[in-house]
Amino acid sequence: MARTKPMTDHSLPSAPQLWARVDKVWLVILAIPLLLAFFDPTELVPTLQFAGKAIAQTSVFIAFAVFAVGYLKATGAENLLAKAFEGNQVRMIFMAALLGGLSPFCSCEVIPFIAALLAVGAPLSAVMAFWLASPLMDPAMFLITSGTLGFDFAIAKTVSAVGLGVLGGATVMAFAKSPVFANPLRERPAVGGCCGVKKPFSGKPQWAFWSDADRRGIFRETVVENALFLLKWLTLAYLIEALMLRYVPAELIAQILGGAGLMPIILGALVGAPAYLNGYAAVPLIDALLAQGMSNGAAMSFVIAGGVSSIPAAIAVWALVKPRVFAAYLGIALVGAVLAGVAWTIVA
Repeated sequence: MARTKPMTDHSLPSAPQLWARVDKVWLVILAIPLLLAFFDPTELVPTLQFAGKAIAQTSVFIAFAVFAVGYLKATGAENLLAKAFEGNQVRMIFMAALLGGLSPFCSCEVIPFIAALLAVGAPLSAVMAFWLASPLMDPAMFLITSGTLGFDFAIAKTVSAVGLGVLGGATVMAFAKSPVFANPLRERPAVGGCCGVKKPFSGKPQWAFWSDADRRGIFRETVVENALFLLKWLTLAYLIEALMLRYVPAELIAQILGGAGLMPIILGALVGAPAYLNGYAAVPLIDALLAQGMSNGAAMSFVIAGGVSSIPAAIAVWALVKPRVFAAYLGIALVGAVLAGVAWTIVA
């Protein structure tokens, strides 16, 4: 009896499948000039020129950032993170906050790493310090922030990121025996990542990575992925910045988020939490808001609260801990954001 060949499915993907494959950010980037061409064609060219000029001015920072992150990935420098979770708990909190504020790894990448640490008994205080600081700053974000908002703002945000991590770690340590932080892990924590990266290298970092073919491959992949990532989000952000400068009344921004006092800072934190896209896209948006009258303190509270509550950062925490711990994470972030805004108001 002759064997029948298995049938190959040549059917076209359905509309929902196609929609799921589409990168919605690029779709929005394409939609903005199309909508402008239809509703306000006189603003089409100025908007595209504004975004193109902004990308060109930021290109040096983008290039340096993606090569720096590629180098750190290829060398296996993420293994140094584990040293932050060794020794005295107070030291662990400070080291975790410091490394979280300086590490070049996205929130999703550290989910398996954090899950393993929690599973073997690493204190939640140090993990919380790392979680709070990690999404707020990294080498690439520092360069983009410095190039657009100034070196002083980038330094202040870095200090705020580390300070927020220390605040969160100290809070968890102080209330470790309370019902909020008792038995914090989910029964079956999700340990998958959303960044599509390979498993980190094990062992000591190999700083001269170019002698290893696998590490060279990681370097190439990381550089390309980060370059596309930054180009995508910054293009969207600069287009939105151009639209905000053109269509959002400066008087409205100045009325809501401008002026002195505590209220603009609190509003900046409350608005930043749900309105945040990501750390890179937020930089041009803050630049536009500042140009329209947003106060310095509100700008800082916006980026701190928004960075911690952004979807990737929040998923990294929600995937591993129970809702009460997640609520504490958000609460600490809002308090820390307001404190950072107040401090930047005094210093700036």
